[in-house]
Amino acid sequence: MRFQYFACLLLAGLAYGQAAQPATPPAAGAKAEPNSSTVPDAAPEVKLGPDDPVITLKGLCAGSTQQGDACKTVVTLAQFEKIIETMQPGMPQPMRRNLATRYGWMLKMSAAAEKRGLDKEPKYDEMMRFARMQILAQQLSGALREDASKVTDGDIEDYYKKNASSYEQATFARIFVPHARQIQTSVATPKAGAKPDSKASTNQPPTAAQQKAAEAAMTKVATELRARALKGEDPDKLQREAYAAAGLAGNAPSTKMEKVRGAALPVNHRAVMDLKPGEISAVISDPEGPHYIYKLISKETLALDAVKPEIRNLISSQRYRDSMQSFQTDIDLNDAYFGASRNPAMPSPPKGAKPSDQPAEDPD
Repeated sequence: MRFQYFACLLLAGLAYGQAAQPATPPAAGAKAEPNSSTVPDAAPEVKLGPDDPVITLKGLCAGSTQQGDACKTVVTLAQFEKIIETMQPGMPQPMRRNLATRYGWMLKMSAAAEKRGLDKEPKYDEMMRFARMQILAQQLSGALREDASKVTDGDIEDYYKKNASSYEQATFARIFVPHARQIQTSVATPKAGAKPDSKASTNQPPTAAQQKAAEAAMTKVATELRARALKGEDPDKLQREAYAAAGLAGNAPSTKMEKVRGAALPVNHRAVMDLKPGEISAVISDPEGPHYIYKLISKETLALDAVKPEIRNLISSQRYRDSMQSFQTDIDLNDAYFGASRNPAMPSPPKGAKPSDQPAEDPD
């Protein structure tokens, strides 16, 4: 039990210990030496047996009768590699040295703590109870993730067939029409004989009527540009005219959007995936935002083999989230003690499992 608690603490400190210390610059005229903190030593070409010592702690022994050189604790290769396998299989060599150092001083400190009787205090029992729960939760999380990763080729093929539209990709010409025309506001002129006022000489903000007229003007432009696109006019030419009509300086953006999938588009734009090659969409106006006009150039469906890894991850992640659902619900907290929740979202499951690029409810 004590080892498991140590394991959590050891892992938490390993990354910090790996940070390289800044090198001290050589004195003027001195020959620069390689930085030993950034150039790792080559692993020694020595073959060790499982019973060979890899850590020796002098002055730490189980029996009080042992004195001098006889008082020592030895950790063998087999014992140390069992620790690594439990904590982080495939641990890099520099990290193993850091782990060994921390493990050594924690063994010494824990022995000193036991001599003081700190392991007999109520606080210790409560910490160990919590540590045990945390470790078991981590192990269960890892087991559930491993179960969820068992996705067959048949599972992948079924998902692909049921969600074929998700694997279409299209090339568009998209015309972006700014939300409102640039408004030229007047500059306040000081009265005759009055002292110049820097605040009074700044541009005045547009009135509500001016803003409304500027937005209406670009809505009309978007409608006109779509009508011209339907007649076959070049989308890039229409894009330049949209920028000019909005009074924007600089080059207009390219209209080309290549190999786009529906999931990459805003939700209210995804209907453009249903267009046929050469068709023009309606004007799509974002709430309080610009206008868009799409022309579908081409569309294709990705082959199953090209999206197999993606589908495998999707199925695995969904199964894992489903398996965690029962543990993350039906937990009532007393607001009189904790206060009202600011974020009603589902809490994250215990950390310790592998990171995932899936939605936020997965553990880190």
